[in-house]
Amino acid sequence: MTTVYESSIDQSITDVLAVLRTYADEVDRDARFPTESVDALRDAGLLGVGIPREFGGGGATLTDIARISRALGAECASTAMIFVMHQSQVLSIVRHGKSDAMADLQRRIVTDRILVASATTEINIGGDVRSSSCAVEYDGEQITLSKNAPVISYGEYAQIVLATARRSVDSPPSDQVLVVCEKPDVTLVKTGTWDTLGFRGTCSPGFMLDARTTTSNILGDNYGDISAQTMLPVAHVLWGSAWLGIADAAVTKARKSVQKAARKTPGTPPPSALRLAELMVVHEQLVDTVFGAAAKFEAVADSPAELGAIGSRSRSTTSRSPRRRSSSTSSAGHCRSVASPATDRAAR
Repeated sequence: MTTVYESSIDQSITDVLAVLRTYADEVDRDARFPTESVDALRDAGLLGVGIPREFGGGGATLTDIARISRALGAECASTAMIFVMHQSQVLSIVRHGKSDAMADLQRRIVTDRILVASATTEINIGGDVRSSSCAVEYDGEQITLSKNAPVISYGEYAQIVLATARRSVDSPPSDQVLVVCEKPDVTLVKTGTWDTLGFRGTCSPGFMLDARTTTSNILGDNYGDISAQTMLPVAHVLWGSAWLGIADAAVTKARKSVQKAARKTPGTPPPSALRLAELMVVHEQLVDTVFGAAAKFEAVADSPAELGAIGSRSRSTTSRSPRRRSSSTSSAGHCRSVASPATDRAAR
């Protein structure tokens, strides 16, 4: 199997996509971790694709990773979401892990093909990831952390969990750090379940996390900066990319359905062709939104102030519904104004 470091991204994931296609239905039906698909990602070197080349990684841009995420999403939603959550954590390490220990960790993620999960939510904080109840406790260079997390996606299958916590027991809830919790020095006790419709393979129950590590595994920057400058904007772009892949698959299915109907009435587009034309306009808008956001991030990647502004906007909209009636109405209206040529093309 080729890797992204030896060929183009599109070529490198051909074999990976075939594996996802084979197991996607079974993974969601049985709510099981997509072991075969994640192993394929490992074999292709994709878990380390965003790590700089100096540490053995692929040195991919956010746009590159978004393209991969989109392709994965079209085949298996759960695998795509695992990939993008992993990448958002890895890029947090890349951009904010400023010690020799973090440089060594990046090398190990590549060589040992480590899967990274996150524990940024917590019971009794009202869903605010920028607030922590649990705290890091110190014994010289040794630290311990206990966290009651309502969800840790694929936590049982990851080698590392990045967990947020107060900097110390005397710190306020907003003074947070991000801690690298690595097995076997992590205990996860399942506390609940979550039937994540369409993403059951992410295996996202709640856990009580207990970890023991050293101060060298606390990322250098405070979590407020990590969240605003990397984790939030990157996660939103990559989530959007995975969802775009899911939409790609739906559009392809819709197009085939319309084409089948059109063959039954040559010369007369079926009524569904209009709806397909409307769908394709909205779909293209999503493409532009996702990759426009990736380009925006890359343009300001070295500007903490501008990234902080993006992160703040992302945080303020996290709890909002993604459905926007005014946008949908506008898109449909535009489709109607170009319905005749669009429906003809859609039916062909």
